Amino acid sequence: MTSIEPAPRTAQGPGQALPDEVTTWGARNAHDPTAVRDDDGVYWLFSTDANADGPLPGAGTQVRRSTDLVDWEFAGWALDGVPGPAREWSGADGLWAPDVVRVSTESGDQWRMYYSASTFGSRTSAIGLAVAAHPRGPWTDLGIVVATQHDRDGHNAIDAQLVVDGERHHLIYGSFFGGLHALEIDPATGFALDAPSPGTPAASLGTLIARRPRSVDTAIEGPYVIPRPGGGWALVVSYDSLASTYHVRVAVADDLYGPYRDHEGRDLTDLDSDPEVTGLTVLASHRLDGARGLLAPGHASVLTEPGRQLLVHHTRFPDDPRQHEVQVRRLVWTHGGWPLVAVQPWAGDREVDDEGQWPGDAAELIGTWEILDWAGPTQEVASSREVVVTADALAGLVAHGQGRFTRGGDAPVDAVVFPAWDAVRDRATLSFAARGPAGTVIVGTRVG
Repeated sequence: MTSIEPAPRTAQGPGQALPDEVTTWGARNAHDPTAVRDDDGVYWLFSTDANADGPLPGAGTQVRRSTDLVDWEFAGWALDGVPGPAREWSGADGLWAPDVVRVSTESGDQWRMYYSASTFGSRTSAIGLAVAAHPRGPWTDLGIVVATQHDRDGHNAIDAQLVVDGERHHLIYGSFFGGLHALEIDPATGFALDAPSPGTPAASLGTLIARRPRSVDTAIEGPYVIPRPGGGWALVVSYDSLASTYHVRVAVADDLYGPYRDHEGRDLTDLDSDPEVTGLTVLASHRLDGARGLLAPGHASVLTEPGRQLLVHHTRFPDDPRQHEVQVRRLVWTHGGWPLVAVQPWAGDREVDDEGQWPGDAAELIGTWEILDWAGPTQEVASSREVVVTADALAGLVAHGQGRFTRGGDAPVDAVVFPAWDAVRDRATLSFAARGPAGTVIVGTRVG
């Protein structure tokens, strides 16, 4: 690996004078988002330099802020353009897919941002590291953590996520090119343990944890790994084409470095498995009755806070596929330990986080529900349908408390039922997410 000397660089950060066009963006143009919360309760969203309506008005990782994860204010860019080493290596005009994590160091807490610099269709890419004392900045670039070359390397240094597992740190990264990898990071420096020296790129690509075959254009990217309740890990990942068939799947593993297996035990590195069904789909294109609909939701991160976890992702729209925005949804864990995603968008202080108040009796589920399932082809915008749930339909359902229900036998169910806010009807209701009898995911909202 060619050594690239880091060139420290301090950003202007949020608060700088903003072009007029970005002041009304709000959630729009947020792509590949990740969110963190500061000690004052303000949420900071970091995302790809993107503009659906024309040239980039700025570069260096877009930053937004919010107090409720619903309404967003554009706050500028974390860095003043693409840092020199990353720009010289990749030729990038903007930064992609930042991941921001708070870590403890000997000198106190530090915020670390791992950003990607690349161009479409190229493996000549770099993952860089910038640091700050607060999410609002100023951010200082420290250089390149992982670098790849199109004509030499099979993998691609983009889409980074830092996983902090006790005293060990790990970088999860990769894309269509060569699949997804895990690489151990020095907690003190933020750079790879196998880097020739601090501030220089990793000497190896790490361990392969997921990939897809050429028959589906090797279409996998945007990895995000989270701890699984009771032990182990879950991999949240995006499949297929960015602007049309993009969707989110999950798999689980006992070890951070894999193997990651889906609900049928299929290994996500196995190129002989059917790529259309490998991985459990938890969010895809759909339209609820009376709603605008979502097209190609994906590139998700997970915000973990006391009492809740939230999936932060971008989405496009069936009526205008060029436009994209950030959306937030509750992530829940079934009794069987699978992460599933709410169909209703996050509604801020209208949400009920106390799982003690979630349904504990199957009889509470009787009623009319608007449901969707992710069993169909991902190229379709799935339409919802209504079903009436009767007491007979709930026969055999076992309550485990805190909204968890299961059923064995020939029609197995592993479900979570929780309070939600119906965005179409503007009222409190119940939602559910479940692994259904066919092993696929069903989601829904009670409407009557």
